[in-house]
Amino acid sequence: MSLAVTLTRAQVGVAAPQVLVEVHLSGGLPGTAIVGLPEAAVREARDRVRVAIQATRFEYPSRRVTVNLAPADLPKDGGRFDLAIALGILAAGGQVPREHLDDCEFLGELALSGALRPVVGVLPALLRARAQQRRVVVPRGNAAEAALVEGIDVRVADSLADVCAWLRGAGALETPVATVVETGAATGLDLADVRGQLQARRALEIAAAGGHHLLLVGPPGTGKTMLAARLPGILPPLAEHEALESCAVRSVAGQTIDPGHWRQRPFRSPHHTASAVALVGGGSLPRPGEISLAHHGVLFLDELPEFDRHVLEVLREPLESGCIAISRAARQAEFPAQFQLVAAMNPCPCGYAGDPRGSCRCTPEQIARYRGRVSGPLLDRIDIKVEVPRVALADLGAPRGPHDEDSAGVRARVIAARELARARGGRANAELGAREIERDCALGSAERALLERAAERLDLSARGYHRVLRVARTIADLDGGQVCIGRAHLAEALQFRGLARPAPTAV
Repeated sequence: MSLAVTLTRAQVGVAAPQVLVEVHLSGGLPGTAIVGLPEAAVREARDRVRVAIQATRFEYPSRRVTVNLAPADLPKDGGRFDLAIALGILAAGGQVPREHLDDCEFLGELALSGALRPVVGVLPALLRARAQQRRVVVPRGNAAEAALVEGIDVRVADSLADVCAWLRGAGALETPVATVVETGAATGLDLADVRGQLQARRALEIAAAGGHHLLLVGPPGTGKTMLAARLPGILPPLAEHEALESCAVRSVAGQTIDPGHWRQRPFRSPHHTASAVALVGGGSLPRPGEISLAHHGVLFLDELPEFDRHVLEVLREPLESGCIAISRAARQAEFPAQFQLVAAMNPCPCGYAGDPRGSCRCTPEQIARYRGRVSGPLLDRIDIKVEVPRVALADLGAPRGPHDEDSAGVRARVIAARELARARGGRANAELGAREIERDCALGSAERALLERAAERLDLSARGYHRVLRVARTIADLDGGQVCIGRAHLAEALQFRGLARPAPTAV
């Protein structure tokens, strides 16, 4: 029987569906046909595989070779199928044993010399293979990435010849060695570097403790970017499954994963000239954008009003759903996008509206037009809005005081508050649904009356009303883990909500 089947996996977003490579040898004029919706790179595999087999001192069949990639209705692209196709041809010709292919999956692109080249998207494929308890062979260039996944038999190979020798029992393939990983959040940036800005530091701590979105508004040079860049350093370390999800997105995007820092939360800061596709992902072959690369981490948008309004509007759905679905004529893909948004902006075009020195000369119309670049629906999805005023020069040169706390101290309180939220509802406070809010954010009669009066005065939407409750719940968790939301907790949450869109004042 001149039929052999090998196993591999395709890439669709961060999913890795199973692909069966069926190879049949038959009579007729010699030639190779690859069917099953192959893209150009897969169709070209017939030439790469033929030369690689010959370079490895095996015989390429002088018969009709038909390669079927099943399921037939799933588009296949890239060179990830080369190794599986080559082994299927060799097994169909009796040059490697078929029985050793049944419980093993193969990923890798072949060079003309027979060497194996790394491919993108290995991590999602390994996670799916682990769920089905299969062995996997990957190129040595993917060894560091493969070592992150525990509980699976992974082997790394340098060439097609090495894999064939292993299948015939004439050689061994190495298992990737896991690098010692860091579980801390050390980024080299410490919150102690920020002087003053007590309210902004408090807002940053609350945002970290509850996973809330944050907007920093202030003149140039007041420390908005410094504060945002230090947020990852006070966030809890990623759990293993969260780190693997985040790394899987980077793997699909073709980015290098540092095994020594893979548990650190990502921090993405795209330039304000970024397009909507760069932010949410897309392309003819859908790839993840900045919001997906920030999955389980921080997305920082500096100079928020300078972004194109259309670009900012595409953030609205992912901020609510935590994922982004990309649909094209021939492809559909879904990427995770559960990120924490931190944005920074100036109060006016020149940046000095409200500055006590009175240096702003912008007209009320110019200020209104500038702030209007950020839509109300997007602002409504940001939980905490805080002013970052100018710091006195005397404070910048003063010795570090008791309020200039370092990241380690703040991070300890953040982790304690997160653990309270996880124990209570199984998730961060910012992710609480309507039923969880009713259960975990119940108010007394006096607190409810305060919230209703404030909601009328601030013209809060239903979304804004619930977000105030979530922030108040986080403040109560930071306040020694208070079971009930108090009046002070609610008042502070309302204070951070009141900066939605202040009316411009005449100069």
